[in-house]
Amino acid sequence: MSNDNDASEPDRDARDAFESPANPQEPSGETDGQTSETRSDTPPESPTRDGQTGPQSGPDEDGFGRPEREDREEQPENLLDEALGRDVDADMEVDEEIAENDLLGGLMVDSSESIEVPDRLVDQVIGQDHAREIVLKAAKQRRHVMMIGSPGTGKSMLAKAMSQLLPKEELQDVLVYHNPDDGNEPKVRTVPAGKGDQIVDAHKEEARKRNQMRTFIMWILIILVLGYALIIAQQILLGILAAGVVYLVFRYMSRGSDAMVPNLLVDTSDQQTAPFEDATGAHAGALLGDVRHDPFQSGGMETPSHDRVEAGAIHKSNKGVLYVDEINTLDIRSQQKLMTAIQEGEFSITGQSERSSGAMVQTEPVPCDFVMVAAGNMDAMENMHPALRSRIKGYGYEVYMDDTIDDTPEMRRKYARFVAQEVQKDGRLPHYTREAMEEVILEAQRRAGRKDHLTLEMRDLGGLVRVAGDIARARDADFTTREDVLEAKSRSKSIEQQLADEMIQRRREYEMHRSEGGLVGRVNGLAVMGEDSGIMLPVMAEIAPAHGPGEVIATGQLQEMAEESVQNVSAIIKKYSDKNLSEKDIHIQFSNDGIEVDGPSASVTIATAVISALEDIPVAQNVAMSGSLSVRGDVLPVGGITHKIESAAKSGCDTVIIPKANEQDVMIEDEYEEQVDVIPVRHISEVLEVALEGDTDKQSLIDRLRSITGYALDTDVGSGTPTPQ
Repeated sequence: MSNDNDASEPDRDARDAFESPANPQEPSGETDGQTSETRSDTPPESPTRDGQTGPQSGPDEDGFGRPEREDREEQPENLLDEALGRDVDADMEVDEEIAENDLLGGLMVDSSESIEVPDRLVDQVIGQDHAREIVLKAAKQRRHVMMIGSPGTGKSMLAKAMSQLLPKEELQDVLVYHNPDDGNEPKVRTVPAGKGDQIVDAHKEEARKRNQMRTFIMWILIILVLGYALIIAQQILLGILAAGVVYLVFRYMSRGSDAMVPNLLVDTSDQQTAPFEDATGAHAGALLGDVRHDPFQSGGMETPSHDRVEAGAIHKSNKGVLYVDEINTLDIRSQQKLMTAIQEGEFSITGQSERSSGAMVQTEPVPCDFVMVAAGNMDAMENMHPALRSRIKGYGYEVYMDDTIDDTPEMRRKYARFVAQEVQKDGRLPHYTREAMEEVILEAQRRAGRKDHLTLEMRDLGGLVRVAGDIARARDADFTTREDVLEAKSRSKSIEQQLADEMIQRRREYEMHRSEGGLVGRVNGLAVMGEDSGIMLPVMAEIAPAHGPGEVIATGQLQEMAEESVQNVSAIIKKYSDKNLSEKDIHIQFSNDGIEVDGPSASVTIATAVISALEDIPVAQNVAMSGSLSVRGDVLPVGGITHKIESAAKSGCDTVIIPKANEQDVMIEDEYEEQVDVIPVRHISEVLEVALEGDTDKQSLIDRLRSITGYALDTDVGSGTPTPQ
């Protein structure tokens, strides 16, 4: 690869002719392929910090051609705060007295139309302050970044924002030239941004003039040959044949002119910011570049190899950002070559298919000095090439994207701005009223699944904003109202929630759900489908005489975690029951209709069902429950508690038992608050006191448990981390 100073004489002359306003003449069209020298008025070029060449800076300019500041010490001390932008309330009226309790954080607006949306993407990112700081530092120092987190938390937006923070002055155009010594090894040359088009146009003009001259000479010769054949030789057929030979000779000679026109591989003339290339899911050719197959490889009909070269995403992102989401989905071969590109800063292009004629072509190294932003979920690190991760980590940063953020007045104001951003981006949605924005923020609180937190899965929340806007637009409303948001919440249910609602309805029709009376060994458990859908699943237990050593037998689609909870329950039963379990088999069945039971949140349900069967005490069927259980009988927190409570209400239960530690996470919809009574508990004895029916036997069992485990009841068990289910 060569830089601009290595350009051939015709290239420099061609560029000078197009770049210099004082010397506008075009390259001459001489038939011998040489061009006359023209005077260049462009300033001399000097190497930049990357080893390439560019316009030499004047005395009043810095290395990137920008005016030098006389006093750099006067710059703001905290460049990080300046780059991260200002808060949403900088130009908005805020009532600090009501900010703490107001859903909009005290923002005094009537609609989203009054909220100003920042221009820069980095200012539009909600939350993720740590990730934003890392992106800014990485942009200033040209470091790689790997962002790991849940989908929709802002990874791609931060990557695009990073491309806006990189300097544009370093951009380059890349040209590929025919190599007269070896046609299968095209030459590569880089020039400053915007000059590539001028060079190609100059070569095309040069080739056009040559072809015009050749065409003129060709027709003169054809006329002479035909005239000689008709007038002197009087052999018309021979004249036609001779004219055809002349025509073919000149057509073959014109191929040389076409081969002299370079291929503009990377054009950055229209770039306003540093390049951003999304290579998510790209195949090898799209990522690393390719050389097209040529079906006509000989006989004068072939396409020059340099014209068949195609740039890959790594080359198009030169001096910019290469973004690869789900990095683990790239095949190992592509990951290995990506490592080489990161390490060397340049990568040759060759045909990716071994059966293609392009496989014989390999260019000189093409620059690919990009900043890589890799992204993915937690499983992305498992299948990622260790050496590729090492290069990213060794030359950059690893960032974990938060799922939730503290619910503060400042953050609520930013969520109101988020609604305005989504309306502006879409361009077709009516603006939101104040009440509609408040309902969106309530949904953000609910989806967080934690008290005093807001969700950061903004893509899903943005989907709700768009659906509500579509509903308002369908009725030709001027504004999107709270009623539109409520309707959108019911319309935009996930597949899992729709399936759960359908199963609840079917179970009611077939009387599989019991919400009245009492049954021995049957308990209404609660589970989560997907991420936002709850469902009630009955758990049944039966005691039978053992024909050998007693054991716990679990049926249904139990996975590893559920099997572990069965073992924990068996330990509790052996400790608290006065019956000899070694002579009995305990059968446990999950009535799950094909739904996978994954997670320990069924532990409390299993223990209650088994103890009910052992003691022959019925369980109230209007009660549903969820919670994890320790071997001591402590009830531990679980996830998805809000969705579980709502599913119990839909199924007809009026009492729900939850872990005491999850009490702060309950944020059920208003329509369910009066339907269910939520009872938080700390220990299995409290669960049995609520769930079991009967007076004498029930009280005797609970007194026995309390006498054995009184120490456990005084223990604070609410500090654990909720389990997934």
